Amino acid sequence: MNNHSSDGPLTLRDVAAAAGVSLATADRVVNGRPGVSDKTARKVQDAVQRLGFRPLAAAAELARARSWRFAVILPGGGNRFMMDIADTIRAQADWFRARRIGVEIVEADVFDADTLAEQLAALPGRFDGVALVALDHPRIRAAIDDLVEGGMAVVTLVSDAPSSRRQHYVGIDNIAAGRTAGSLVGRFLGPPRNGETGGAIGIVTGSGSLRDHAERRFGFGQVLAEEYPHLTCLTPVEGRDDPDRNRDLVRRMLTDTPDLVAIYNTGEGSVGIGEALAEAGLVRKILCVGHELTPATRRMLLDGSFAALVAQDPGHEVRSMGRVLHALVTGQEIVAAQEHIRVQVILRDNLP
Repeated sequence: MNNHSSDGPLTLRDVAAAAGVSLATADRVVNGRPGVSDKTARKVQDAVQRLGFRPLAAAAELARARSWRFAVILPGGGNRFMMDIADTIRAQADWFRARRIGVEIVEADVFDADTLAEQLAALPGRFDGVALVALDHPRIRAAIDDLVEGGMAVVTLVSDAPSSRRQHYVGIDNIAAGRTAGSLVGRFLGPPRNGETGGAIGIVTGSGSLRDHAERRFGFGQVLAEEYPHLTCLTPVEGRDDPDRNRDLVRRMLTDTPDLVAIYNTGEGSVGIGEALAEAGLVRKILCVGHELTPATRRMLLDGSFAALVAQDPGHEVRSMGRVLHALVTGQEIVAAQEHIRVQVILRDNLP
């Protein structure tokens, strides 16, 4: 029996509404594309039969009417690199508009699993896809799986949750980024001189639960252990990418570690590290390597507070995120080579 009550033509939106799923999910089921659970597919198929929907007859109308809504969940709190990503999303408004895509930027405390999981749970019914800076935590993995089960396209951005059912990760190889930072530190410091020991390296990180930070620490430690065993890595300290916290952590590190020769920051908040070194009169005396080129880290390269940055291009990441989400909701192919984000090394001498 056809229960459609509108005087207009029956559309896939009517099927989606009747099945209680997103338009993207209904489109995948009707067109035989993967990415939908058996339970959800049966709901859509039941709605198709109940309404008497004929896909070919409605295709032209659907192509004209289709639009999409994407959410992008980014850390709040003044993280400059994430602010650059948000600014780039806004600058790409024409690209999204040309594809009938609406994008909403949602700020979240990505260090808090409960808060982030609640925000993810609020997305169904409002969005067809989401890109998020993921906390690699059981609650977040479960929340992502629930979204995918319900038919939403899910992409992780900058920091991954690889054991979840997310469909794609947009970002650099963070183990390679950490190894790069380790090579820079080892080569800048060089071998020990005059029988001295190599000294200690402090590691400042955002959170042990952020996959990108954990992978960077892992890659960094690999290189130091393999190639520079005379250098000792201290236990990482967590500053949640906050400059004030990082400043306090490094102040304590300087007091407690007289043989400190270098500091590696896996995330944001490098300004606080530079301030602590300046207070102690140790700028350019303790080697610092960090991540991401921002106005603050640019100044720190120029004044010698930091020797090098391991960076990624926020513009490439935003364009890749948009292409991947659009491909997922429309069933198009993702071109892997186009979406590869390169690890970049930036020194004072090659500042863009």
